Amino acid sequence: MKTKINLLLILIFLSCGKSKSNNSNYLDKSENKQSSTTEHPGKKLLKNQCFVCHNPTISKESRIAPPMVAVKAHYISENTSKEKFTKDFVAFLQKPSKEKAKLKGAVNRFGVMPYQYYKKSHLEKIAEYIYDYEIQEPNWFSDHWKKRNGNSNYNQGKRVINQEKNKTTSEIGLEFVLGTKKVLGKNLMRTIQSQGTLKALEFCNEKAIHLTDSMSTKFNAIIRRVSDKPRNQDNLANKRENEVIEIYKKALIDSLDINPITEKNKDNIQFYYPIITNGMCLQCHGKPKEQIKSDLLLHLDKLYPKDKAKGYKENEIRGIWSISFKE
Repeated sequence: MKTKINLLLILIFLSCGKSKSNNSNYLDKSENKQSSTTEHPGKKLLKNQCFVCHNPTISKESRIAPPMVAVKAHYISENTSKEKFTKDFVAFLQKPSKEKAKLKGAVNRFGVMPYQYYKKSHLEKIAEYIYDYEIQEPNWFSDHWKKRNGNSNYNQGKRVINQEKNKTTSEIGLEFVLGTKKVLGKNLMRTIQSQGTLKALEFCNEKAIHLTDSMSTKFNAIIRRVSDKPRNQDNLANKRENEVIEIYKKALIDSLDINPITEKNKDNIQFYYPIITNGMCLQCHGKPKEQIKSDLLLHLDKLYPKDKAKGYKENEIRGIWSISFKE
């Protein structure tokens, strides 16, 4: 079952360690009481890169990975320096493994996260934000932590005062991406856990596009996932989308920052963001018979007779999110 669950997990951080005591000194007590009105760059990176799976608003029953506050709580003990935390945090994400994981219970429940593409500088900013700031947590986590560890000093740091501001078109587009990923991921996980991997493939074939369409209605936008090598021909990229795919491929090869692309088209905003492969993707999108098992391969060929979405390696552009919405 763990192998089946791993198939569609995308961003799962995992770990376990010593809890912080009441004498926690990883942040000075006076610093803990401070608040900040300037947004730390790591906050946005945390939301955009981690909260798809580690979102604190997901219920205990529905979550597919531990909340990020659990990662913070297990990684940072009373004697953990920022340098030590950052080093361990970055090292795990650059090469995830069961041996390096600290949340052993999360590993048993969710499996080890697949390798993901992250720039080291971005991981360091995320680590700095987690260490220095009080981060958002689920309403159930405090009692959960106290029962297991007997203290409440797991999420110390400066508090951020959220100020209303106009969102950029990039931020709006990313919200649409994250919201749609959340809905697709939740439904896929439910199918995998209750009916297995083959049924999950049928789910993708029959319902994924319909769910994406429902999110388009919710956000009053046109949300599509397109590719130059689609599995479903309804997801074939158009000329401009193929050009954007090539832009992202070059950026990935050149190790450039991966940022949204937004374009104004009359009264609409056109938003693009890449879909990048990881190790788990290769179970359905890797090399046939080497990475895609024979039973899955037969099922894929039956469901998608014109399938072009095979033969990928880790850390490649498989397609893009293409979203159009009113300015």
